[in-house]
Amino acid sequence: MFRRTWGLAKSSMTVIRLDRELLVLPVLNAVAAVIFALLLWLVASGLGVDFSENSDSDGGIGIIVLVVFALIGMNVINTFFKGALVAGAHERFTGGDPTIGSSLSGASARLHRLVPWALMATTVGIILSIVERQGGQFGRIARGMFDMAWGVITFLIVPVVMFDDLGPIAGLKRSGQLLRTSWGENLTAQVGFGLFSFALAIPGILLVVLGSSSGIWALIVIGVLAVMFAAVVSAALNGIFQTALYLYVTTGETPAGFGEQQLTASFNQK
Repeated sequence: MFRRTWGLAKSSMTVIRLDRELLVLPVLNAVAAVIFALLLWLVASGLGVDFSENSDSDGGIGIIVLVVFALIGMNVINTFFKGALVAGAHERFTGGDPTIGSSLSGASARLHRLVPWALMATTVGIILSIVERQGGQFGRIARGMFDMAWGVITFLIVPVVMFDDLGPIAGLKRSGQLLRTSWGENLTAQVGFGLFSFALAIPGILLVVLGSSSGIWALIVIGVLAVMFAAVVSAALNGIFQTALYLYVTTGETPAGFGEQQLTASFNQK
């Protein structure tokens, strides 16, 4: 599995080498998320929201509203930049030469599809959190099982809602249909990409641990930066891979710049 995933990762890296600007999109995603969190904190502080555990019921309601708004905002931001990454990869695969601007424009043009999906995903996440909180051990088990199934069904959801121009419910059905009919037996590739992403982060994690135990702050800083770089590369690879897979299972043709052998070996038609 790892060798197969490595082949897919190398094919995705080919796209990154051609379009290094795609790596900027996950960075912009993180920056936008931090700015949103800071603005939300400033607004909450200005309104006098009490974050202490001893806040009264009105304060508690305020915190709940704030948390829900934060979840929605973060999901919208993450979904938008994921859409921008997918748009850039799609442009490359269809013969174009993507830029940061064209990728962001591609996501903006499908904002009416991306935002409803982000809202739906947030709603599902909140419901699952309530179930997990109220259900004890059973709730945690149910949450874990659902998260696994949800990740499988929604694996292609961003390219589906963007390029098939579908709403969240129709897009969810379409994403599940593509998985069932095209490569359900090969979902282990997702696990492989997860392991690959973790492998990229291992050097940075080791530097952080070493720096923490020795008190050398320089190692901690370098380790954190290495982990962040690994996260950026992993996000880019994942978005490129999902776009390539979407094009392959919907058109039956290997996207330009992607190795046909890797795709056909990993995602055989039934």
